[in-house]
Amino acid sequence: MPRVEKNPADFIGRPVWAEVSLSALARNFQAIRDYVNPASEKRKTPRKVLSIVKGNGYGHGGAQTAKALEQDGSDWFGVASSGEGVEIREAGVRKPILVLGGFWPGEEKVLLEHKLTPAIHRCEQLLSFEAAAAKLRKKNVPIQLKIDTGMNRLGILPGDIDCFARQLAKCPHLSLGGVFTHFASSEVLCDLRPGPQTCQQMERFHAAIDRLRALRIDPGILHLANSAAIAALPETWADMVRPGALLYGYHPGFDPPELRTKFEAALRLHPVMSLRTRVINLRSIAAGDGVGYNASWVAQRPSRIAILAAGYGDGIHRSLGNLGSVIIRGQRAPMRGIISMDVTMADVTDIPDASLGDIATVYGTVGQQVYPANVIARSIGTVTSDLLSGVSQRVPRFYVD
Repeated sequence: MPRVEKNPADFIGRPVWAEVSLSALARNFQAIRDYVNPASEKRKTPRKVLSIVKGNGYGHGGAQTAKALEQDGSDWFGVASSGEGVEIREAGVRKPILVLGGFWPGEEKVLLEHKLTPAIHRCEQLLSFEAAAAKLRKKNVPIQLKIDTGMNRLGILPGDIDCFARQLAKCPHLSLGGVFTHFASSEVLCDLRPGPQTCQQMERFHAAIDRLRALRIDPGILHLANSAAIAALPETWADMVRPGALLYGYHPGFDPPELRTKFEAALRLHPVMSLRTRVINLRSIAAGDGVGYNASWVAQRPSRIAILAAGYGDGIHRSLGNLGSVIIRGQRAPMRGIISMDVTMADVTDIPDASLGDIATVYGTVGQQVYPANVIARSIGTVTSDLLSGVSQRVPRFYVD
């Protein structure tokens, strides 16, 4: 678990930290919940929200964000493993937790003792979980079924529904509480409609649900929509939605890209985390001098270089070397040279008042200015989640607002 501090004056060490805005997180959650429960629909039962807090809460702190989101009204939480689920339970979260990655043989007791709901990916998992539940004398233990409708990763195939039904009939201690699938390309749209692969996945999912019902099995809560589907595809919202990056302030990269503006306007979000460091040294170099490993950047003019107390060991993506920039005194300072594990260099030649100790923002907010992580991610050909979850354990988090 990352170190948690109350304010930047509370820690001693390298001046690099992440500020996590709990008010921005709350606003994002409320916006998502309102968005998938439009007043015009007049549903008897509002759609539930399963908040994805895996990967240490996308780098924001899994336990801390889950606790805040539970207070904000999240109905469920999604984690990748039993270990992540235990950490969140032990932090005091009481709402249901779905272990999206299922379980490995031997983890059944941990799941049961901490009231974690496993996703079933293979039919044979049912009997081992049933045996553990019977041994501990647990009754009506909830499980959820994941169906692989085209992602070709985890989940039973639609053709294995009958196998699942036969195995479930042998498990009197278990109760099917939900069925879900995961879209492979929900950000790919055709005239604001689902792309071909998403349409195919939806058809396969609903056919599998029809088969379960034909076998007199209540599927429970149905959920398909990840962040992109939440933003763009109301037909996928079902009974519950699973926001990930949306919670933390970022829309996925839609195809075609011009749709991004449309959905950003319809579902307004606020970046939750700001990654910051300080200038710990300043160098004046001559034209022709190189900076950093292998002198991958050479000054074309006399230049002033700021050395920042954060590198790829903290979460500044190494691909940003000579491509990225940071915000210092409200201005952009281009990164120069290869990013090191512990330091990054930035060109402050055009920021003449830059001084030792100045704060450099890698991404996030600076007053009213926003320097979004998704724009940075696109510039180096990766996804926002890669940057956010890459903020390392050695970076202290400050929970503000």
